[in-house]
Amino acid sequence: MDTEWNDSQPIYRQLRDRVVHMILDGTLQEGDALPSVRNVAADYRVNPLTVLKGYQQLVEEALVEKRRGMGMYVLPGARHNLLKDERQRFIADEWPKVVATIQRLGLQPSELLANVRIQLDKRDSDSNESLSGDKA
Repeated sequence: MDTEWNDSQPIYRQLRDRVVHMILDGTLQEGDALPSVRNVAADYRVNPLTVLKGYQQLVEEALVEKRRGMGMYVLPGARHNLLKDERQRFIADEWPKVVATIQRLGLQPSELLANVRIQLDKRDSDSNESLSGDKA
């Protein structure tokens, strides 16, 4: 997790969002334990109650479960549910801003598609190089 906090939202919400990104990125898999409240609080120098509040949001969203005396664990289906929710949020909240920028800049769909293909090819190439160990 990143140690930088921003002032745009409460720290507990930022902690929640970071765990969500870890689930979406595959850093945390279904059934994996979340880092302990004490460890996160110590590592990031925040109040344990702040960490607990962020984790509690994840419990309320049915993304993780609390196992008494054992910690918090990612629930089965959490990634799938997050992907569905994040896709809907992107379409509703982010996409209109992107479309407005596209229009403002006068970009053409063919330019955008070509750039998307380049970026995806680059990402795939970087991923394959890191898997094979060829990247210096």
